[in-house]
Amino acid sequence: MSILVTRPSPKGEELVSRLRALGRVAWSFPLIEITPGRELARLSPALNALSSGDLLFALSPHAVSFAQSQLQQQGQHWPQQAACFAIGRSTALALHQVSGCQVRYPLDREISEVLLQLPELQNIAGKKALILRGNGGRELLGETLAARGAEVTFCECYQRSAVHYDGAEEAMRWQKREVSTLVVTSGEMLHQLWALIPQWYREHWLLRCRLLVVSERLAQLARELGWQEIQVADSADNDALLRALQ
Repeated sequence: MSILVTRPSPKGEELVSRLRALGRVAWSFPLIEITPGRELARLSPALNALSSGDLLFALSPHAVSFAQSQLQQQGQHWPQQAACFAIGRSTALALHQVSGCQVRYPLDREISEVLLQLPELQNIAGKKALILRGNGGRELLGETLAARGAEVTFCECYQRSAVHYDGAEEAMRWQKREVSTLVVTSGEMLHQLWALIPQWYREHWLLRCRLLVVSERLAQLARELGWQEIQVADSADNDALLRALQ
């Protein structure tokens, strides 16, 4: 019985290494690759436009990492006057480490709906909100902040793009290696995995695997695609995934 981890590098390989150290059979199969975003040139002016009490959001560790590289190249620093928020614990830690700012994040689940419940985000009319993200996603966050009267700007700090594989070849490989558990951390990757695997292997192998996901929304999507055995981890970081897999 082995585990297939589909999250991108380096997180995917890190989780596989930790699983193997515990004696589990695990493989890395990244479905997307991460590259610099198309709007990084806009980052410095957007950060400089933030005043005291304005809002800065980071939506993934990747967004923080690529933003930090861009700022370092330009000899720029993170603003200290803005209130900082993150989608979850690992992103908050990444932002705190590079900026020194106190970062607020939802303690319950790493989703926009829970982040938007934070008391500091209720009365924000007239404030600027800068959201650091990948190419698309988290539209609900921007729409809700705008509806509450904030002036919302997005900055694409990284891009996610599909890694191309031969679906039949991969399905044979993973079935032969007795993969029975799949780790998938986004809806984009779940759709991609489902579409990649040919129908026969989908019915006789893929949909029979136990599926570990990171939100109830993802679990619902998995049910709609045909999975039966679905588990939801506490959050999207590797610590939580490891706990769920044990």
